[in-house]
Amino acid sequence: MSTPEVLLTGDVQMNQSIIWNKRYSDAGEQYLFGTEPNRFLAHRAALFEKGRNALSVADGEGRNSVWLAEQGLEVTAIEISAVALEKARRLAAGRKVRIDFVQADMLAPGWPPAELQNSYDWVLGIFIQFVAPVWRERQFDVMKQLTRPGGRILLHGYTPKQHEYRTGGPSAIENLYTPEILREAFADWEIEELVEYEDDIAEGLGHKGRSALIGLVARKN
Repeated sequence: MSTPEVLLTGDVQMNQSIIWNKRYSDAGEQYLFGTEPNRFLAHRAALFEKGRNALSVADGEGRNSVWLAEQGLEVTAIEISAVALEKARRLAAGRKVRIDFVQADMLAPGWPPAELQNSYDWVLGIFIQFVAPVWRERQFDVMKQLTRPGGRILLHGYTPKQHEYRTGGPSAIENLYTPEILREAFADWEIEELVEYEDDIAEGLGHKGRSALIGLVARKN
């Protein structure tokens, strides 16, 4: 199942809230990407002892933000889809954790607001490859603005080899990450981990099967 990508050229933007509301609605009561945290994230649980708070961008139905809250962090989750946020709130309530859920488009002009900038020990982007390369710099810049000095960004996504597997991810190969793309994007940060690998993943209906993956942890100087 492919993830729809943003089509952004000039002033033309496909309405992401409509796209994602439909995808999450079509899953019915099921969680499109499951309710368990992303494995790359969960395997780095010890890292989160270094932080007090975290923000998850394009958080979806809450599987990652809920897990972060269970690690003892104060968590904010940003998501454009109202349907996803409703599911995320139910998941958080069922797991008895408190999360500050915010409906917002992270690529909107003037976002993030001043009160969120330089605020977070951790900023996470898990499978957020829904933007074309022309907008990826803006996406990463937003995440950098949110991160406090000494804080970290964690990214996880697919590499172009994913198109051989077709087990999830965007149909636009140019949206996918390579080590070179991430090294260039975070050249002014301290890259603590950059790993390219393959794994069998099972994340709900959306990500299932052998996958070509890449993960990054980078620290803001």
